[in-house]
Amino acid sequence: MSIYIDEKTRVIIQSFSGSKAMGAEAAFHMQQMIEYGTQVVGVVNSGKGGESVEGVPVFDTVSEAIENTGATASANFVPAPFAADSIMEAAAAGLPLVICISEHIPVLDMVKAKHFLEGTNTRLIGPNCPGLISPGKCKIGIMPGSIHHPGRIGVISRSGTLTYEAVSQLTEAGFGQSTCVGIGGDPVIGTTFTDCLKVFKDDSETDAVIMIGEIGGTADEEAAAYIKAHFGKPVVSFIAGQTAPPGRRMGHAGAIISGGQGSAADKMTTLEAAGIHVCTSPADMGNTMKQVMA
Repeated sequence: MSIYIDEKTRVIIQSFSGSKAMGAEAAFHMQQMIEYGTQVVGVVNSGKGGESVEGVPVFDTVSEAIENTGATASANFVPAPFAADSIMEAAAAGLPLVICISEHIPVLDMVKAKHFLEGTNTRLIGPNCPGLISPGKCKIGIMPGSIHHPGRIGVISRSGTLTYEAVSQLTEAGFGQSTCVGIGGDPVIGTTFTDCLKVFKDDSETDAVIMIGEIGGTADEEAAAYIKAHFGKPVVSFIAGQTAPPGRRMGHAGAIISGGQGSAADKMTTLEAAGIHVCTSPADMGNTMKQVMA
């Protein structure tokens, strides 16, 4: 089984680019998704309806795309100044799942979008994320499909690059993945570690989870509390930013230690106290999982 997406997921691409029907980055990754086997059924770009990109029809609105294609998810590549509005458009149209790849979205825009989503049935993954993949079934976003293999280990990560590293190590250690979810590294995101853990908990085809966090915020600690109280499957974790000085942002917009909270050391202590197998180096994720599952 997989979480959030599968071979039946029907995907539209939300894009925006001047005189063209689709931006170059979105077009490249759309082609990668199609080659992977994902059902990409439409593109949304206001003012370009009636055109097509590589045989994929373009629609002016998300509502029109859903009506004509039966879409159930979107990959959002809309530039930062307009991305939050496009997320809300998809939610207003009733789209069940939005994966927002876009980065540098203003925080206040995302606060507005997240508040809007609370009154809908739409799940947002991201923004500023690589997307998600259920190997052999569906890929939405920018994750490299070739390194992923079907299996029974779930992956949840704030870091795209470390997601790929974890997957590579898992595959080398003989473990495939059920679903890999890049939740994004911004201060305001749609889906948290805990949200994903709740779904992995009930997935009969996920035996264990790798959770990759980083400094800043309290999402890792909240996940640790949930794991300790409710999650019976093994969890391996790595926290990035162990050498980061307080008050300085490292990489993602949400990766900053402030107000005495969010340090790697504190997070690692909390995770260990919850029974999570914590790696001190990203190079140890695969081997740690191998030991845990032995």
